[in-house]
Amino acid sequence: MTHHWLVRPRGGEKVLEALAELVPDAPIYSLVYDPAGLKGSPLNQREVHTSFLQHIPGATRHYPKLLPLLPTAAASIHLPDVDLVLCSDAAVAKAMRPAPRTTVICYCHSPMRYAYEEEMRREYREGLPSLLRPLFGAAIAHARTVDQRAAERVDVFVANSAHVAKRIRRAYHRTAEVVHPPIDLPQAPVPTTRSDYYLSVGFHTAYKRLDLAIEACRRLGRRLVVIGTGPDVERLRPNPPKHVELLGWQSDSSLHDHFSRARGLIFPGEEDFGMVPVEAFARGCPVVAYGVGGATESVKPSVCGVWFQRQTPDDLVAALQRLEQLSFDPLAMHRESLRFGRERFLAEMRSVAERALAGNLRS
Repeated sequence: MTHHWLVRPRGGEKVLEALAELVPDAPIYSLVYDPAGLKGSPLNQREVHTSFLQHIPGATRHYPKLLPLLPTAAASIHLPDVDLVLCSDAAVAKAMRPAPRTTVICYCHSPMRYAYEEEMRREYREGLPSLLRPLFGAAIAHARTVDQRAAERVDVFVANSAHVAKRIRRAYHRTAEVVHPPIDLPQAPVPTTRSDYYLSVGFHTAYKRLDLAIEACRRLGRRLVVIGTGPDVERLRPNPPKHVELLGWQSDSSLHDHFSRARGLIFPGEEDFGMVPVEAFARGCPVVAYGVGGATESVKPSVCGVWFQRQTPDDLVAALQRLEQLSFDPLAMHRESLRFGRERFLAEMRSVAERALAGNLRS
């Protein structure tokens, strides 16, 4: 198995945990690995191999700043001579070198967004130290070239959403099967009394648009509880607005408890798929989602939440007002969430692997 970097338990790592069930004895190859960041994860029970980046001090925290080295680091990893490699990738993990006879299935969370999307590229560049910015253009061009060549060695692409399948076609001129990621679902919704606060959950970078959630809640006089970390949270931390509560990373049990009590989840960014909205409405928490990207494949309007079409405070305020005028059935939301369960994911990925190994599938 291969994965871009193993440093914290985000959505990609939850997918990797599920993929690992399909190949229970397989080692994991990753550019960098931080066992402390994955405390409690079953991935820490695996044999993990890393690249030379692992020996650079601070690499597990500052790997984004090592962009010029990422393609070389990936290509330096020669994978064992095996029948099948499952590659979980949102960067250059697919550039690790398989044996000639190996079948490679790439579960693509997204093609490297800062290599193919101008807005993400600009955000990434602005987050670099000023001394590194002049090198950024050449580094991105090299990474894109290596990434496209690596894509040619992939036998089957699997996308986590139809939205990402379109990106794969644009970036690599390849088709992809769509297998939505596995979501941790409760057996049944837990009936609770809803509180007066909204939630924003994730690793908060600029494209996640936490700023929209903060401004919309300010205008409506609503509390906003922010779970997770990220650059946008760190900027707020010294002096957060009075209506905003910053909780940092929370355990799964704490997160699920907040889902079961919050008035709603605000999900204002364009996401590849977005596991958080499904986790939320599975627990009876309706979602206000930007109506572009993966959330449109999971959040059914008027059943699980509402969409808004422009990333402006006015549009988000109007969507929150619509949400507050609707009533949502926790049982109906929970039924919708069952489309995204873990067993379904494992069955679909097992089918992909069996067909690929039999020579009956190439995207």
